[in-house]
Amino acid sequence: MSVIQTHDSGAAAESSQDAEFRAELREWLAENLNGQFRALRGLGGPGREHEAFDERLEWDRHLAAAGWTCLGWPEQYGGRDATLRQQVIFHEEYAKADAPSRVSHLGEELLGPTLLAFGTEAQKKRFLPGIKTVTELWCQGYSEPGAGSDLAAVTTSARRDGDGWTINGQKIWTSLAHVADWCFAICRTEPGSSRHHGLSYLLVPMDQPGIEVRPINQLTGTSEFNEVYFDNARTEADLVVGEPGEGWRVAMGTLTFERGISTVGQQIQFARELSNLEAVAEGNGALDDPVIAERIDRAWVGLRVLRAHALRTLESAHDNTDARTAAGQASVSKLLWANWHRGLGELAMDVLGAPGLESLPDDLNEWQRLFLFSRADTIYGGSNEVQRNIIAERVLGLPREAR
Repeated sequence: MSVIQTHDSGAAAESSQDAEFRAELREWLAENLNGQFRALRGLGGPGREHEAFDERLEWDRHLAAAGWTCLGWPEQYGGRDATLRQQVIFHEEYAKADAPSRVSHLGEELLGPTLLAFGTEAQKKRFLPGIKTVTELWCQGYSEPGAGSDLAAVTTSARRDGDGWTINGQKIWTSLAHVADWCFAICRTEPGSSRHHGLSYLLVPMDQPGIEVRPINQLTGTSEFNEVYFDNARTEADLVVGEPGEGWRVAMGTLTFERGISTVGQQIQFARELSNLEAVAEGNGALDDPVIAERIDRAWVGLRVLRAHALRTLESAHDNTDARTAAGQASVSKLLWANWHRGLGELAMDVLGAPGLESLPDDLNEWQRLFLFSRADTIYGGSNEVQRNIIAERVLGLPREAR
């Protein structure tokens, strides 16, 4: 089954403006993913962020110089005011071209939209240009050792002290903290507060004596996740997004953006993985097993479900769906893709059979790496259990889980 056939958004139904946008983008990618950037095709992504990082950073800046970053932002902040449809087209075509994974995802797809929605004009002017040009990289300070997917249990504290905030505590599973210039962090700013109350969303410079970053070695042998320790770290008084104490509301906005348009491109990458795995199954005879064949067919159906839900979610978000519904849709999306991708890793091991066990941690093939890293898919970004609680309690109105 062709990746393109499975995931093309249907050029025949496009407006002439969207068709021109798609053609322009395809031509630019074809011309520019050559020469010095040809070797970057397919590199990077979850579990593989170490691959050609400096070169991918240069590629991101090349995209920015050509006007292909932050497409949906207003023109006054460096964007192109691209429509929702055009943003979907970008992520589709970018994935189809097998372009390298972006190193600026956290800034462009998470913090940028958050600042546009909740930030002050001064914050927008200060930080959006660096995100747009990929000259400032960001990491996300949410999870903690005692508050993994339960963001309301955050204990990292920030206290007003003169002209700034003093921050103490620890964050964990902080992707790319070792290369980030800044961190957007959730901190408890009201002593004695609990759960969702008394949290604030702070922008914190990483290059300072009060911050220590320690890599976490993963099953795959890589270490894109980190522990981050704040020991009297500092940030300026006005670098709070939203009002102090409103951090929960802003953080939920960021999570909604995290599960937004870029997931359309993610699904095409998933389809490429599945297509390649199907070829392996055909080559080694595993496809002759009716159980394996059925599981592959079910995986293709699952991808169609992912796409249908993603497009429906994007359309409703564009129509200003209420926050409760948006949060529920984002949680459903996370459950769908995380379980699908983890299942693909398990399917890959069954397709490979005994040879899938033959490797060393520093010599994994792509399927072994997929199997090991996809175990984390149902944990990071909000575990399955927490997503189900959000859907049950905050969307369906079921009784709260006993705590």
